[in-house]
Amino acid sequence: MGTGRESAENHAKKDLSNVPSGREINGNEDTSRNLFELAVQRNACFADGLIVVGNRENRQLSENSLQKIGISEYKDIVEATPRNTAPAIAFAAFSANPDDILLVTPADHIIKEGKDYEKAVKRAIELAGQDHIVTFGLKPLHPETGFGYIEFDEEEVISFREKPDLETAKRFLEEGRFLWNSGMFCFKAGVFLEELQKFEPEVFAKSQLAVQEAKDGRLEIKASLDIPSISVDYAVMERSDKMKVVASEFEWSDMGSFEAIYDYLFAQGHPVDEMGNMVIGSNNYTAFVGLRNSILVCTPDANLVLQKADSQEVKKIYEQLEKQKSLLLN
Repeated sequence: MGTGRESAENHAKKDLSNVPSGREINGNEDTSRNLFELAVQRNACFADGLIVVGNRENRQLSENSLQKIGISEYKDIVEATPRNTAPAIAFAAFSANPDDILLVTPADHIIKEGKDYEKAVKRAIELAGQDHIVTFGLKPLHPETGFGYIEFDEEEVISFREKPDLETAKRFLEEGRFLWNSGMFCFKAGVFLEELQKFEPEVFAKSQLAVQEAKDGRLEIKASLDIPSISVDYAVMERSDKMKVVASEFEWSDMGSFEAIYDYLFAQGHPVDEMGNMVIGSNNYTAFVGLRNSILVCTPDANLVLQKADSQEVKKIYEQLEKQKSLLLN
């Protein structure tokens, strides 16, 4: 295992850390833990260290959560501005020893703990110890168009596939050679950084510089803005010949769309009106007229209105804001 294992919680992308879980943990209903806290606790038995990568707005939330569950020793990396998942993971890797094995798990996933999860993580750690970069693939339960897919043969990654249309998703399900891409990874820090340097040398160099210039784990805005924004899938996973996949059977939801968030909150008793409309983030009286299965999302500086069935289209708004270099993304 080299010099040790660390768990890198990528808490940078969505602020769901204060959403109560309402999940069953080992048969007991636990409503006192939010998703971030559950992610840390779920992986504590596999790790002897913790790295939290998050943005400035989430830092106080994660700090409060870790105090709540009795964790005071951890590395805290505070992003000045989001630069996507490849730099976020690089920040954690640069903060670890090269032989440390990192278990990279987003903090907003819902995962049922138990033997299936334990089996998958232990196998991933074994493969990472052999200098592989490991991704976790979930056996698809239905033709989902909101997830990327991994084509596989046992533990070999054949290809990564973009989010498919419905007909393609149905074909993937029928063929049985495809897994949902979970966005969870396991690898030695040094192995990941070697691959990042090979395929994206600018991301490698500028992420390294940002970490070196950080003050008490806080990244500087100028150094951060110089880092190209790119996902870890595009930067490394789809290009590396070191990839392995662990086909996993644990229950999982990545909360990656507002439809998934709607379904999760609805299951926890969050109110909807008689037409299935839901408000997230506001207690103000809200009336939906002539709308069905719609979602109103309220934040301090922006609001979003969408049809539940069209939640995957929100990414187009993000892309538009990125092109405009909107301050909403800072």
